[in-house]
Amino acid sequence: MNKKKIINDPIYGFINIPDARLFDLMEHPWFQRLRRIGQVGLTYLTYPGATHSRFHHALGAMHLMWESIGLLRHKGVVIHDEEAHAACVAILLHDIGHGPFSHAFENHLLPKTHEELSLEIMETMNQIYGGDLEMAIQIFKGEYPRPFLHQLVSGELDVDRLDYLNRDSFYTGVVEGKIGTDRIIKMLNVVDDKLVVEEKGLYSIEKFLMARKIMYWQVYMHKTVLAAEKMLIAAIKRRKTVLKERDARPQTPLDRLLWGETDLEEFLSLDDIDVLISLKRHEELKDPIFSYLSESILNRKLFRSLIQNHPFPDQEFVNIREKIMAHFDTEKETASQLIFMGSETTQFYDWKPNQIRFLMKDGSTQLFEDISDLGATRHLTTKYYMVYPKM
Repeated sequence: MNKKKIINDPIYGFINIPDARLFDLMEHPWFQRLRRIGQVGLTYLTYPGATHSRFHHALGAMHLMWESIGLLRHKGVVIHDEEAHAACVAILLHDIGHGPFSHAFENHLLPKTHEELSLEIMETMNQIYGGDLEMAIQIFKGEYPRPFLHQLVSGELDVDRLDYLNRDSFYTGVVEGKIGTDRIIKMLNVVDDKLVVEEKGLYSIEKFLMARKIMYWQVYMHKTVLAAEKMLIAAIKRRKTVLKERDARPQTPLDRLLWGETDLEEFLSLDDIDVLISLKRHEELKDPIFSYLSESILNRKLFRSLIQNHPFPDQEFVNIREKIMAHFDTEKETASQLIFMGSETTQFYDWKPNQIRFLMKDGSTQLFEDISDLGATRHLTTKYYMVYPKM
């Protein structure tokens, strides 16, 4: 059978599936599930075009991996066919552990990160496919003796980030997030089995890091996106609380997951649709808080979101809680459950363990922070938020 399909991608045009074994993995129900998980969660409530899926992203990242391998081979880097296949498998499945609405529920539905779940799923699939994923798992874990392959999957300059920045920029319409993916890939090289960037690619890397920063605060941490995400997390947590308080036996896979009674295979049956159905059927729970949050999300009656560079004083929380109590004619405990406070910390260049290295014209290698004036890029940035109903 012809499994070397051609797929029309809106970002890269026509892309190829490199080999038949990759096509078989794509056909697996666990991978097809990624079609039903949004790449950027509830971002479409702010940017209506942002309805692309994790499936989209995984295919795009695999395409960039194949392109990177081809260009590195052209420069004389020896990459065996099995290594190329394994690297493509590793990046194809790197997000397979994402649950419904991706990062919104990470560490909320299950006490594991999506990377840990992806690894667990890959190990299970390795048994199904007779050990074919063994090298891919080593690359994914960073245990394969050629580190540059892992760096292409998970590093400061991996094909994962190269794809999602351009893809999310395209679907949201935020042009500042667009990066020169082709040029960056053409500037890659390998020295001592470690990934480097040729010196003339410095400005492209600087633009890549700035685009990542812009996309984070303008899209991923946009105040309205943040409000919707915190509301969704609060709604599902409220559902879990009510179910346990009533000692109601869970009937759906989502409720069983909230109870902690699900296994890996049942987790892999869940997607965004399960959560949305739960919100749409909120009246069955007969809980006013869950119903209020559900209707607000479904009808885009989103909460107000305040974001600033310093913590909010305790008195501000008290003042807002009193306003909610008066506006909704409710008690203190209920009002408190409608206010979400916390902080988000990010670092756009994790320079300590994963430095981007440059291959200079004289053959030496230097760290990015030694040749770039973007020194502030490596600092941690923390912003504090408060989300509460509009009154």
